[in-house]
Amino acid sequence: MELVEIVILAVVIALVAVGLISGLVVSSRKKKLPPTPPSSAPTITAPAEPRVGEEAEAPRDEARRTIEEAGSPDTAEEAPATAGPEAPAAPAIDIPEPTAGRLVRLRARLARSQNTLGKGLLTLLSRDNLDEDTWEEIEDTLLTADVGVAPTQELVERLRERVRVLGTRTPDELRTLLREELLALLGTGFDREVRTEGGAETPGVVMVVGVNGTGKTTTTGKLARVLVADGRSVVLGAADTFRAAAADQLQTWGERVGARTVRGPEGGDPASIAYDAVKEGIAEGADVVLIDTAGRLHTKTGLMDELGKVKRVVEKHGPLDEILLVLDATTGQNGLVQARVFAEVVAVTGIVLTKLDGTAKGGIVIAVQRELGVPVKLIGLGEGPDDLAPFDPEAFVDALIGD
Repeated sequence: MELVEIVILAVVIALVAVGLISGLVVSSRKKKLPPTPPSSAPTITAPAEPRVGEEAEAPRDEARRTIEEAGSPDTAEEAPATAGPEAPAAPAIDIPEPTAGRLVRLRARLARSQNTLGKGLLTLLSRDNLDEDTWEEIEDTLLTADVGVAPTQELVERLRERVRVLGTRTPDELRTLLREELLALLGTGFDREVRTEGGAETPGVVMVVGVNGTGKTTTTGKLARVLVADGRSVVLGAADTFRAAAADQLQTWGERVGARTVRGPEGGDPASIAYDAVKEGIAEGADVVLIDTAGRLHTKTGLMDELGKVKRVVEKHGPLDEILLVLDATTGQNGLVQARVFAEVVAVTGIVLTKLDGTAKGGIVIAVQRELGVPVKLIGLGEGPDDLAPFDPEAFVDALIGD
């Protein structure tokens, strides 16, 4: 009996084991089978009854593509091409005012700023009794106007003599007398034309020098406008590499009138850039090359030596036609110190006086010419782009003393 029970127990255990194994296999198969999507009956929509006349439905606006727009299957997957960045628009070109008559147009502005000198002298000379005190006042007026000591003494002596000979003095006679003497001090025999002719195969080369703050780079840009207004083609050389914005400023001036600017890296060799500018001017057949140099301090000998180097390097192409020294007219007698040093280093051939319409005193024109023996060729009378004018002594004196 015991053997029979053992056999029965073994059979039961075997059956249970087979059942468990079968259940595991079935559950694993069910996990591997994908889920069956729920069945749904298709929805059938009955066609709408066609309508005519006023009941007709307006046609729907649907976007459709042509075969060409759809493209072939090979290209359907390609992403649409994106438009590249737009090219910057070319700057508008200005048409500068002609130089003829500029000083006449600006004469009223000049007269308003110089009344102290001309009107003051006429008032003093109109006194009935010209005693020593009056002549001292006349002398003080001239010195205050930055005429300079030597020119002032010369003018006072000549006025004394002519007033004594003249005797009675009407306002018109005094004005004529003063006009003649001021013109004699300014000098009417100077050649005041800015030389820009150059040689047969080389452009005219003008180098612009001056200390920081005198308006040197602006003057170079304005001079380019003057030349373009006179029908000349211009190349600008940005040889002021020590002031961060100088090259950008000069290039902006050039773009306004269609003049190209030759420039180099900030802190680069100024002489090399000046040389390249003249080289480009020759290659392009330009009429004039204007070179803007660094606004170096006149008290630093090393920098002044470098300015002399720029001059020597440029002259390898040919002689410089003009070296213009830009002076701030408001600095008065201090500007004469600058003028002397620059004249020694680069042989200045002409003076440009800027800011002559502000607090400047007109006598500086006389003083700087006497100091250097070099004529004032251009004057700046304002901040406008065309407020640079050729210097005309007669128009200048007439503005000083009035009509």
